[in-house]
Amino acid sequence: MSRTTATVAASLPDHWEELVTAALLGTDRRIPPGAAPGPQAPSDLLDGAAAATVRRRAGLRPARPAERLRPAPEDPRPPLPHAAARRLAALLADRPGASGGGRRGAAPDLMELLPQWLQAANSRGYAAPPQALPALLDAARGRTDLRPAALRFAGPRALWLARLNPDWRFALRAAPGGGPSAPDLRDPQGIRRLWQEGLFAERVTLLTALRSRDAAAARVLLEETWATERAEDRLMFLDSLRAGLGPDDETFLERALADRSRNVRATAAELLSALPASALAARMGVRAAACVAVDRTRDVPAIVVEAPHECDAAMERDGVTATAPAGRGERSWWLGQLVEAAPLGTWPGRLGGRTPEEIVALPVADGWQGELHAAWCRAAVRQRDAAWSRALLGEPSAPEAGGPGAVSLAERARLLATLDDGERAAWVAGFIETHGLSEAFQLLGVCAVPWAPPLGRAVVDALNIARDAGSYPWSFSGVMGLAERCLDPSEASRLDALLAIPDEPEDAAPGAASYWSEAFQRLVTTLRLRGAMLAELAPEEPAP
Repeated sequence: MSRTTATVAASLPDHWEELVTAALLGTDRRIPPGAAPGPQAPSDLLDGAAAATVRRRAGLRPARPAERLRPAPEDPRPPLPHAAARRLAALLADRPGASGGGRRGAAPDLMELLPQWLQAANSRGYAAPPQALPALLDAARGRTDLRPAALRFAGPRALWLARLNPDWRFALRAAPGGGPSAPDLRDPQGIRRLWQEGLFAERVTLLTALRSRDAAAARVLLEETWATERAEDRLMFLDSLRAGLGPDDETFLERALADRSRNVRATAAELLSALPASALAARMGVRAAACVAVDRTRDVPAIVVEAPHECDAAMERDGVTATAPAGRGERSWWLGQLVEAAPLGTWPGRLGGRTPEEIVALPVADGWQGELHAAWCRAAVRQRDAAWSRALLGEPSAPEAGGPGAVSLAERARLLATLDDGERAAWVAGFIETHGLSEAFQLLGVCAVPWAPPLGRAVVDALNIARDAGSYPWSFSGVMGLAERCLDPSEASRLDALLAIPDEPEDAAPGAASYWSEAFQRLVTTLRLRGAMLAELAPEEPAP
């Protein structure tokens, strides 16, 4: 490189725009930075632009020589089929529109299909194409909901890349084994070294990963250092015991009830109350049973409630919070906590041998029904008790959409999560047939994907009814978006009849008919695209 070129190159990082201006105007009218006027100026401009382009493409400032990077680890999983790799590239290239609002049109939203594609690819054990890893990490960086599936699919090479780019460091925190010193979970010495010497995020990741593999070993590791951990760290570590929680954890959790941190004590008590056979659950059952009984002297038997008059030290040790939130009475606050933590098996014997359905159907005197039923709802969710969940949910066709025990649709959704997939889908289908879609969005969110045929039919029928009635279409956009992602792709052919633009009733919103037609067109197109995606992930036939 000539002396003049070297001078230009030295100034390039701060003068790129001036080089561009000189190229546009010509060197006769604008001398490039660092060059002299004359016949050499065009050559200097080209040399400078070439050097600047190389620097911009390299993306790094020149640095001192260092040890050469080690190669990325191999990914032993089978490669994606070619069609699936092309589909992944298209999904990653799609970006939400910049308009920020307005109608979505009839085209599928590819980014909303990416989570489903990743789940299907992971279930088949494929490795990510190396060239797709940067875009995949960028997508996961912008959407935390993508991270678990994206990092699982990306594999060990993504962690190798993440150590080179600060924008992708989240992968080291989010992926088990992501830390630079994370050991193989089959390496006891490496596990112990990281647990004793690692950063907090690395230790949380390690404990979570180990808990899913060997619950007892994770608990033993935590017990060894428990007394020396900070309170905020103890809380996070204790929360990791939710995975694989079982009777063997009771002794450790009982000790945690004496912790100096109120939040740690409360979490330990919550975990113990999720074990109906634990000693804490038994103590709470005795306290709760003393507050609730059946009054048989009435014409119709009814539940009577005598809430606690005080919160003593033993109750506080077992996780009862003494101070009620603003707007709540102390006694009702204490009662709710006792009933929530008591084993649900307490109540049939206490309340005359009745079944959960019979107990929930009993009237509750003096306005205590809401508090009592809400606490039973929380207990059913915490203890994963399907029988009590069914009783509190009631029949989906019941006139009251809130249910006999649930205080909100959100509570109902949590109760549904304790049922198996088929029963959950059938219940929500029955609810939609009676109450329509306006109350069903949260309930649909807990149903397994793809939706079971009865549920899919109920949703489509309800959308069709809403369209024919001239309902305001934009109010159903959330359900329509769920249907695009959750309906079984085989339903696409059944929906062709809904693509035509219907006649608009006189009282319909302007443009509603064309919106509905557009939305159903997008639904059908998306379902067919999802079907194609799944077919592309099938293993390729070997060449003859």
